Order: sequence, then structure tokens, then C-alpha cells
Amino acid sequence: MLLVRMKFLQLLFRKPRKLEMLFQVPFCQKQFPYMCLATSACLYSKKKKVNSYEQVDQEKYKNLVYSVTSYKTSAQTPETIFEEDNLLYGPPSKHRPPIKAQTKTPKNWVPLINPNKRIPLLNSDSDVPRKIALQKNKMPSVTRILQQTLSPQQAFYLERWRQKMILELGKDGFEEYTKNLFLQGELFHTALESIFLSEEMAAKEQREDVAISGYLSSVQHVLEDVSEVQALESAVQHETLQYLGLVDCVAKYRGQLCVIDWKTSEKPKPTLKNTFDNPLQVAAYIGAINHDANYDFQVSCGLIVVAYKNGSPAHPHFMDPNLCSQYWNKWLLRLEEYMDRN
Repeated sequence: MLLVRMKFLQLLFRKPRKLEMLFQVPFCQKQFPYMCLATSACLYSKKKKVNSYEQVDQEKYKNLVYSVTSYKTSAQTPETIFEEDNLLYGPPSKHRPPIKAQTKTPKNWVPLINPNKRIPLLNSDSDVPRKIALQKNKMPSVTRILQQTLSPQQAFYLERWRQKMILELGKDGFEEYTKNLFLQGELFHTALESIFLSEEMAAKEQREDVAISGYLSSVQHVLEDVSEVQALESAVQHETLQYLGLVDCVAKYRGQLCVIDWKTSEKPKPTLKNTFDNPLQVAAYIGAINHDANYDFQVSCGLIVVAYKNGSPAHPHFMDPNLCSQYWNKWLLRLEEYMDRN
């Protein structure tokens, strides 16, 4: 048995090309299995594996190696993901900046301030706010024009909000919700009108109305800066551009005559941008007043007051003459778009 082992070890240390010859040599009266010889050949010819990572240019990939080895979580951030997507697929079309409306020039440009309107030096009826009833005619309203010229993005978000509310409240519940919002808005405007007309009893009763008490509390600090009311819930129309609207209030706010638009909201709107198309609406009303013969004054400023149902302080957004002029140009473009469609 010892002799067999010695011969087998001699066999392993011979060169591979001599294995076939040795295979024919008998020992211990038995031929050594071929499989055993094949295994021995593999063991003999096996080479040491080379670690591929040792060949990597460590200096070149230093940052990559560091980012991978130094973070327990993913090293990717939203910025790196966008960079990777842009590299692989190019910038997405939806991120391309749209053409801004303010870069366009209205074809039928009309000034915001009417240069031909004469303002009387004294007005004996200045203490009595104007309240002109809205007469229905073929002229489109400011609200209708804005609703029918919403941008695709605005229409998308509005529809998504509507579908979300229907999903939560049901179709009938959503209709009831919008009906209540409209009713609260009417009651709120009526209460403000009573306050400005010094109808103390009516104002007191409306303050006690739970539906609008929060809104009235919300605007108290703004009302302190409002004076010399010139118009309340009064119709206006632009005689040249042929549109009309109903102005909430025209009064002085901190000494400057403004078109004031009262808005109600359940969510905070701390910036003018949060009010969406309301600045265009105010600019449209300012232009209409300035070109309406029923008003013997002109306005160059605007104010949007957002009142909150929970009584938190309202956000007043003042629009100076320069800002009003910018929104006036945007309004003229929306008006042109509406006229082209109709």
C-alpha cells in the first residue's frame, strides 16, 4: 500500500505531457483511473487568480470610491438623479421653459390710465359710495374670460383638485361644498358692505353669524387701514375693450386709492403668487373703471385681501402702479386670446 502511494506522488510531480505514457504503466496489478489523473493535471496547471480591483486607477475613481464607501445609505440625491437622466435621455420636454406671456405685446394695446378722462376738482357725492347694478348684455365678464383662457397647467391642477374633492366627498357632497363656499362669500361681502355703510345693527348680527364670523375677525386689522370708500359691489365696463365686471370695493388703503378684492380661503395664501389669476382680475377692474364714464376718478393701485375662516389674520397683497401695469398687459393678452376663440 505504501508503494502505491509513492508511485502516485511520483506521478503527480511529472510533467503533463508524460502523464499519458505513465498511464499505461501498471502498478499493483491495476490501472489508475483516468479521472484521477485529470484532476491531478488540473491541480498542477492551476494558476493564481489576479484581483481585477488591483488594476483599477484608484486616483481616477477616487471620488466614486469615496462616495460609495462613505455612505451607509444611497449616495444619490435628487440632483444627481436628474443629472444622470439628462445624460442618458436628454432634458425632459416638460422642463423646457415656456414662453412667458409678459414677453408678448398685445395687438390692441390700451393704456391702463385713461389720458382723456377729466377728473372734477370737487365731488359733492364723495361720501356716498357708488353702487351701480350689473346689467346683463353681450359683453363677456372678467370672470368668464379668465375661466375660458386658463393655461393647460392651471386647468390640469384645477381638474385634479376637483377630482380629489369628489373622491373624498362624493359628487353630491362636492356640489354642496362649492354651494356653501359661494354662500359664505356672498354673506362675507354683504357684511363688509354693511360695515362700510355704517349699518351697525346689520353688521353686529352678521358678526354673530358662525359661517362668516371667522372671516370678519380675520380682516379686522386690514379694515383699520381702509378709508374713503368710493364704490361697493358696483358694475364696471370697459367701453373700448368691451368687457364688464363687478367690483367688490374701491377705497383708499393707507392713503392710496385702490380696487379692493376680498377673497375667502381655508388655506394660507401669504404671497401674491398664491392668488393665481386674482391680480389679473384686479387689473381688469382698474382699467374698466378708468375707461367707464360712470366713475369720475381713476385708480392706479390694487389690493387683494385673503380672509381665513379660522379667524387668523388676513393677508393683504398690495399692488402698486408698476405691478398693476404688468398685470394689465397680461390681462390684455388673455382678453385677446378669448376674443380670438370666440
